[in-house]
Amino acid sequence: MHLFNRIKFRTPESVELEFTLAGIGNRAWALLIDYLVLTAIMTVFIAVWVTLAVQLGYLWTGIFGNQVNLWLIAIAFIASFAIYSGYFVFFETLWQGQTPGKRFAKIRVVRDDGTPVGLQQTTLRALLRPIDEFFYLGTLFIIFNNREKRIGDLAAGTIVIQVQRPLASTTLTISEQAKPIYEHLLQVTDLSALLPDDFAVIREYLLRRGVMSTKARMNLALQLTKQVQDIIDLQKLPENVVPDVFLEAVYLAYKAIEFS
Repeated sequence: MHLFNRIKFRTPESVELEFTLAGIGNRAWALLIDYLVLTAIMTVFIAVWVTLAVQLGYLWTGIFGNQVNLWLIAIAFIASFAIYSGYFVFFETLWQGQTPGKRFAKIRVVRDDGTPVGLQQTTLRALLRPIDEFFYLGTLFIIFNNREKRIGDLAAGTIVIQVQRPLASTTLTISEQAKPIYEHLLQVTDLSALLPDDFAVIREYLLRRGVMSTKARMNLALQLTKQVQDIIDLQKLPENVVPDVFLEAVYLAYKAIEFS
């Protein structure tokens, strides 16, 4: 297993995104935090259940006999497992692949194709977690699997990746060149053919281009520009307009249509 194992996804728009797998250290750190939270939850549950069980034991012994204590213990075990599994299912479904521990460790569960996990995936991972923790089987699978998958990940079709570092700013910087071009695009093209997903990819590029190398930025801008041209049926770019500025203009034009 590499120290920083990376994986690539290709979006429906044929844009290639690269992420770093979480690694066993980050996952162990996240799990430790989650178990501390679970311990607090289980402590409260046990305290409440013991108090309740004592009262129920007195009430039900005369009806069900001495076996009522065994039933109360069985119910406690079932409820404990439901809380244990439900903790991971609840948070990973609600927080798009993160639990409190994963959020703190800045890692996330996603499907093998990079899309967010759903209830089916989170439930499978949670139900198989006890098997992964039996004699550290999950740890062995993570170490010797090139995609760092435990048994639950293999069954659910998921991987755990590091959350991308937040950008320094979420404000887009648009050049002055793009402003007259976007007005021109509104007159000569039909941008309604662009889907929200297409617009999201353009916006993501404009946000992240500042941290890209010059070569990667130029290649991706050119690739996105050609795809946008095909979608809106634009044969050639306006004169002296580079792909980067064209994408800025498309962004402005789309926003103008969206809020018109």
